[in-house]
Amino acid sequence: MPAARPAQISVLVACLTLATSSAWAQASHLPITAEQRHVAEQVASAGIPLSELSPNAPDQHVVKAGDTLWDISALFLKSPWRWPELWGMNRDQIRNPHLIYPGQVLMLVKVDGRARLQMGQNVGGSNNGVVKLRPQMRISALDASPIASIPMHLIQPFLTDAVVFETDALATAPRIVAAQEGHVLLGQGDLAYARGDFGSGTDFRVFRNARPLTDPATKEVLGYEAPYVGMAELTRLGEERAGPDGKTQIVPATVSIKQIKQEVGVGDRLAPAPSRNLDRYVPHAPDKALAGQIVSIYGEAINAGQNQIVALNRGKRDGVERGHVFALWRDGDAVVDKTQEKAENIKLPDERHGVLFVFEVYERVSYALIISVKEPVRPGDRFTQP
Repeated sequence: MPAARPAQISVLVACLTLATSSAWAQASHLPITAEQRHVAEQVASAGIPLSELSPNAPDQHVVKAGDTLWDISALFLKSPWRWPELWGMNRDQIRNPHLIYPGQVLMLVKVDGRARLQMGQNVGGSNNGVVKLRPQMRISALDASPIASIPMHLIQPFLTDAVVFETDALATAPRIVAAQEGHVLLGQGDLAYARGDFGSGTDFRVFRNARPLTDPATKEVLGYEAPYVGMAELTRLGEERAGPDGKTQIVPATVSIKQIKQEVGVGDRLAPAPSRNLDRYVPHAPDKALAGQIVSIYGEAINAGQNQIVALNRGKRDGVERGHVFALWRDGDAVVDKTQEKAENIKLPDERHGVLFVFEVYERVSYALIISVKEPVRPGDRFTQP
């Protein structure tokens, strides 16, 4: 499918964007760039061809708590991942200049074979009430929450859990060498003793030994994935001191186990905990042709389904960005054609069966959330531009 062009798949809510962009930008202290405004104006004047609408697109939708921009776009469009162009947003991240809140009414207006989404006000107080279309600015309390791009609760845990190291850095990272009172496994609140260079940090993630992620095609090692175990705090540095016999005694550092996903054990490694990045990335198609394969399923699963995490064999060096959307493909089966005198081996066409959303990117590998899928996803399955 060719890349979307703003003139062809326009911003359905461009009227909302144009009418309120200045007010929202002023209220949120976030400028709207000339490029954003130009795109919004361009698509607002064109609308979207009716052929791009979902067959069951409603005439109106009242935004409700729990909605996401992806959900709303899926109501109106055949390809919901295209909503950044439809909403005229800064695709890098939603910080907001265009806020959509629960209770607002979106009206689908069809004129001359094209459609646009306009903002309305539900005068009747219900979905069946009279809706008056007009530009409007929303004045909200500071704790009012605009709707998210995609369900962030599905991704947030993996922003800490799913980590790829460019090299096998954990092999030389601080390690747990003993447990309190001779325990073999440690839980939350227990003390452990560790050796290594802790630097200046006090908060650390705990990992099991890393495993290499290997490209299914080239066999290149793309990085090292380490199972996340929990969080620990450095409470006392280790030291070397003279013992009673004059020999040097090594006293390990003390760490307190603050959080666990699974029990911590001797030999587990410690890595500094980065700040969590919870930006709400806007899904968008790559600007150039990109294709690759699934390296692995995160965790112990053999196959993956909807809302699970997979590692891709493409990263920053290949042009992958946070927010990229890819189509999942399953190789066509090899079958035997028995419809003629001599049976012949044939291969059925590859079938597109899902959508991926990239939320974390490393140099040579990326993590993606499976947004939708028809069949189980396996390592080696390929992905392309949507």
